[in-house]
Amino acid sequence: MEHYTNINAMVQAADLTLPPPEKEPDRQYYFIKKLQQHIAQKEQEKGRKLTCNIKTFGCQMNARDSEKILGILQTIGYEETDSEQADLVLYNTCTVRENANLKVYGRLGQLKRYKSKNPDMLTILCGCMMQEPEVIERIKKSYRNVDIIFGTHNIFKLAELLAMRLFDQNAKRMIIDIWKDTTEIVEELPNSRKYSFKGGVNIMFGCNNFCSYCIVPYVRGRERSREPEDIIEEIKGMVADGVVEVMLLGQNVNSYGKTLEHPISFAQLLRQVEQIEGLERIRFMTSHPKDLSDELIEVMSQSDKICKHLHLPLQSGSSRLLKIMNRHYTKESYLELVDKIRAKNPDIALTTDIIVGFPGEKKKILRIRWMLWKRFSMIALLRLYIVNAPELLLPLWRIRCRKKWLKNVSIVC
Repeated sequence: MEHYTNINAMVQAADLTLPPPEKEPDRQYYFIKKLQQHIAQKEQEKGRKLTCNIKTFGCQMNARDSEKILGILQTIGYEETDSEQADLVLYNTCTVRENANLKVYGRLGQLKRYKSKNPDMLTILCGCMMQEPEVIERIKKSYRNVDIIFGTHNIFKLAELLAMRLFDQNAKRMIIDIWKDTTEIVEELPNSRKYSFKGGVNIMFGCNNFCSYCIVPYVRGRERSREPEDIIEEIKGMVADGVVEVMLLGQNVNSYGKTLEHPISFAQLLRQVEQIEGLERIRFMTSHPKDLSDELIEVMSQSDKICKHLHLPLQSGSSRLLKIMNRHYTKESYLELVDKIRAKNPDIALTTDIIVGFPGEKKKILRIRWMLWKRFSMIALLRLYIVNAPELLLPLWRIRCRKKWLKNVSIVC
């Protein structure tokens, strides 16, 4: 388990004879210690370790959030299990794909049956889906077995919300704590990496782009960047723990630093990260084409640690549709950017995402898109997002069957 060097010491230093501190993360250390004592007592009563199960839906940001959640729960005293018949089950939800929402509702119905056999079982929901008011109303009405609901902005409060549910006799059975937005960043908490040799690091949160098809700015909030010193300190701690590869995470990493009191560019941050001894590989995602700078291209070409890979979502091969999507670039400017990147980084691997069936798209645009890929055959397609457009699906599948390089593409409907 990854820790900042003094987190355990800070937790144990918390004085439970005093009221909870107001300052974060000291407040959460207080509740973690209080819960440690409670879980130890429950273990004695049950004669076994208490277990937790976390299911993650969605993007790399959600995966990273789940690492933090698991770290907090393990520090409290829970043991991770693959079974949903655990003492605590948490779903970290996604709202981008309707299928993920339906899966959550289906699983909540199953958890009702598990809870009937284990009344002490705790069910917790968090993530992007919980930022939607209509979702909360549906859960309040149909899924009363849920104990705690929180969103994307206050994941650091997990220990406090859990303590409220377990200790506060006046608390409602279902605790709901959803923040519409925040400027607060609290990262100095335990987290549990999935892999010992690599890990993700949040460098920023939220998004200011408001693409017409995307809900992220509404559920993740506006852009806010972490201080570079805090990022460097976290990565140094990870390297000391055996990590050799980091993934710098943000909804649009190319916008990093703009909200800081003393702004710096993402390229300048990469230069600082590259200086960390013992770190061998640096990755990042996701990049927005409109914000990818010449400075970043130059830094990537000069670096021995930054991996020769760039994920650069195109979304559409039609400049008209890109304007409707509010992407702030054209097909031509995207292709010029690709030429510029390859001129400086000839060996770079480029990957992209495409939305097929966007309102107003026609078969002609689909054919133009395949022509673009033929011209830039080194761009790998990672995901196709299919909107409800049956007339486009058949030609798409025919192309997929003919092109070997398309067979491993993830098609998301």
